[in-house]
Amino acid sequence: MLHKTQGVVLSATKYNDRFSIAQVFTSDFGRMAYLLPISKSKNRKINSALFFPLSVLDLEVEHFPLRQIHRLKDVQRQFPVYSINVNAVKLSITFFLSEFLSKVLQETNENSLIFNFIKNSILTLEQKEKGLANFHLTFMFNLAQFMGITPNLDNYTNTSFFDLLNGEFSLVRPLHNHFLNQQQSFFLNEFKKINYNNMHLFGLSQSDRNIVINYMLDYYRMHVYDFSEIKSLEVLRELY
Repeated sequence: MLHKTQGVVLSATKYNDRFSIAQVFTSDFGRMAYLLPISKSKNRKINSALFFPLSVLDLEVEHFPLRQIHRLKDVQRQFPVYSINVNAVKLSITFFLSEFLSKVLQETNENSLIFNFIKNSILTLEQKEKGLANFHLTFMFNLAQFMGITPNLDNYTNTSFFDLLNGEFSLVRPLHNHFLNQQQSFFLNEFKKINYNNMHLFGLSQSDRNIVINYMLDYYRMHVYDFSEIKSLEVLRELY
């Protein structure tokens, strides 16, 4: 059956000499796998170059029940990403976030809220020319609310510890090791205000930024099933 939908490309991996498998997060079906023809012919119907990480596409797709890999009938780019393609910083953020999303977006269920957040974030990354050092942190922090794993940040006091495992502030030191100390918890209480408009005001050092991303990844690892290591993280650490 034919469907029209929107999709964000997570990855494309070579399957054989004729096809790749494209992992795409769609607005109507959630995460789906599509058979992507590999062809350099000028007459090709589907251009595999469109399947760059985090490209936003208009798709016409063929879905069959019980099939794990579906077919693409027509693909058009929604908007160009010139700046992302030529800017080394934006490119490193793109590769990190596409790998991160590949880990956390595992379900094949419709979720237009998640899709729209990701799409708008990509547009923001394309359009912003500076102040991007905290972009990936802002993205990860705000994505949690759309995934239903938002931490409870309401009951903060200046003596609180943030419990990563239970996702809330605790007045007593947790009995396990997965928590933020009082200074880190204070910062988290301030960090909850971060968005794409004010992220440049959070003046983190490279060391601080790496600490924050470690704790964010720990949090996702505790609350998302089968969250494995992100290989592109080291490149981002070197830049920021």
